[in-house]
Amino acid sequence: QVQLVESGGGLVQPGGSLRLSCAASGFTLDNYAIGWFRQAPGKGREGVSCISSSGGSTNYADSVKGRFTISRDNAKNTVYLEMNSLKPEDTAVYYCAAGGDYTIALMIPTYEYDYWGQGTQVTVSS
Repeated sequence: QVQLVESGGGLVQPGGSLRLSCAASGFTLDNYAIGWFRQAPGKGREGVSCISSSGGSTNYADSVKGRFTISRDNAKNTVYLEMNSLKPEDTAVYYCAAGGDYTIALMIPTYEYDYWGQGTQVTVSS
């Protein structure tokens, strides 16, 4: 089955850390750029971070810059989002998407990328 699967979400206290994974099955991520998006309760989906197919280019939303780090391990067919210094406003369902370098770099939340995952819940609360 061709799909993206996110994992690593959970409940964490403010200031804590989580590492999200986006794993591909049924296809290889080598030729795809990957974007992370999130949707908080009652809000629209927003772009969080992205990484190019080569891994040589990354981008971050201003709200997470300096706290989140995106990386990829093509040997494991997985992209990661390391999240540090988490805040309550980071609470959301986090999704990953796979697509072309140009369109992923735009981080358009409503775009029909080639693949979308089902999401993983991140809750930051004391």
